[in-house]
Amino acid sequence: MTAHILVTGCAGFIGSNFIYYYLEEHPDRTLIGLDKLTYAGNLDNLAKIPGQQKDRFHFIRGDVCDSEIVERAFRDFDINGVIHFAAESHVDRSILDPQVFLKSNILGTFVLLDTARKFWLEGKDDPKRHRFVQISTDEVYGSLGPDGYFREDSPLDPHSPYSASKASADLLASSYHVTFGLPVMITRCSNNYGPYQFPEKLIPLIITKALHHQTLPVYGDGKQIRDWLFVRDHCRAIDMVYQQGIPGEVYNIGGNNERKNIDLVRTIISILNRETGDQGITDDLIRYVDDRPGHDRRYAIDSSKIRRDLGWMPEISLDDGLERTVRWYLDNEGWFRRIISGEHAKLRTSD
Repeated sequence: MTAHILVTGCAGFIGSNFIYYYLEEHPDRTLIGLDKLTYAGNLDNLAKIPGQQKDRFHFIRGDVCDSEIVERAFRDFDINGVIHFAAESHVDRSILDPQVFLKSNILGTFVLLDTARKFWLEGKDDPKRHRFVQISTDEVYGSLGPDGYFREDSPLDPHSPYSASKASADLLASSYHVTFGLPVMITRCSNNYGPYQFPEKLIPLIITKALHHQTLPVYGDGKQIRDWLFVRDHCRAIDMVYQQGIPGEVYNIGGNNERKNIDLVRTIISILNRETGDQGITDDLIRYVDDRPGHDRRYAIDSSKIRRDLGWMPEISLDDGLERTVRWYLDNEGWFRRIISGEHAKLRTSD
């Protein structure tokens, strides 16, 4: 397989977890991380790379929309694989400022795809050496009723500027495979959670606010349902798609852990109460707030394809994953202090 892999968005939540996972699992490979270091991407997220692995990780600060930086990375490091995490991903922010999402998520994907096409398909290199994984989301499918699951062939029906920008990027990636033969695979995952997640997302937001006895905002009636996927299970699935996936294919990655938002919040409160002994962390902190515009009711993913074709299954249950996540945030208070800049306080909640 490829030896020099460009990982975009490497200092973000999922990207940083993937760096740790991949360096540990593949001691023969080199990762080149590219990140613009916006509010949600921080080098503190990569500070714990072990010394013996640091020689196999090279960081570039830059924007995926900057073709000169991307081309220089391909040239200087002989990139023969891309795993594309970089994206604006917070739905609330996409409602407040859609243009940022369109630029980063669509134009950034185009720059990467077109650079890969130039270097891999127009050169003399063996095209079989190359792989491009476009990391997407189940939100591109829209909203589900109380029954059923999203499949890879489900129609795209995005309901927010964020999900619309990701659906557009997916279609662009697919077109580069069909038109140019670029070896692109697309993954669509359910809601991720775990270490290093910026506290604007639901789980770290609730942990952060509960520890300070602040109001815990929950959208609408709190009965929106999400399928939750522990981030390390997601990283393992991406690794398998990168190595074994078939170019042109889409792979859904779900945790098989559906839960109502309000029930998730109550579970986190219970874990925090038990772990800290703080009797002030109770359900009384919960406050229902006006629902978000266009809020999808339910997401659920059918992961039978990746299980059947690649042998992947999630290993971490939601209850176990929440326990691990809460303990990580409690053990990494210093990370909180360095990361939190006050921006998350401008937003009410997310899912």
